[in-house]
Amino acid sequence: MNRPEVSISVVSHGQGALAASLLADLAACVTTPLEVTLTMNLPETLPFDHASFDFPIHVIENPTPRGFAANHNAAFHGCRGGAFCVLNPDIRIQRDPFPELLACLRDPTVGVAAPLIKNPMGDIEDSARRFPTPFSLLRKAWFRRIEVDYPIGSETIYPDWVAGMFMLFPREVFASLRGFDERYFLYYEDVDLCARILLAGRRVALCPSALAIHDARRRSMSSLRYARWHASSMVRYLVLWATRLAWRRAENE
Repeated sequence: MNRPEVSISVVSHGQGALAASLLADLAACVTTPLEVTLTMNLPETLPFDHASFDFPIHVIENPTPRGFAANHNAAFHGCRGGAFCVLNPDIRIQRDPFPELLACLRDPTVGVAAPLIKNPMGDIEDSARRFPTPFSLLRKAWFRRIEVDYPIGSETIYPDWVAGMFMLFPREVFASLRGFDERYFLYYEDVDLCARILLAGRRVALCPSALAIHDARRRSMSSLRYARWHASSMVRYLVLWATRLAWRRAENE
């Protein structure tokens, strides 16, 4: 079997219907050779036959739920593609985003690339962000509104970090950094990995010519359990990274 260009990791938390829609989009729109690892983090019956697709789908059934980092790291260990893609099941794709993203990755200074993310109404989402600080987090909690940190036009931009709903890594970069930090169960794994990419001397890229649609659930705003995970991950990130990144910026100014 020929080696795929892109290995995609999708984790379903009882979201089989969303995963089915995503896989249908990939089958209809994507011409880039790919393979998919679908991790079922909760018991469920999938509403599709994974053997019916033109690209290989490897299904993992977890005996007990695992965190975001652990699931995607496990998927990476079994993948064969030259690029590794982390993709949420609630992403929808209308045209193949991978040619533009792979073109971004051909720049040796780029350690991860992401597409422009819009919501179903066509508004740009806040998927490219500045590293959080205690002040920015307090401001966000106080005003309770979502703001876009970077103006986005037609050119590639290089934000501090991109959200984990859709991230494409060169295989060797993800491997060299040992993937996501599994000490985070949920939330901030993407921030942490982008910070490590920066400290490794590479950049984070958002490529507006590539597009995906995201039906954001924002569960941490409505679920106490998700809010606790969010808070604990935020504290871990601030303890590990906020001061270190501030020093890094001060040295570069």
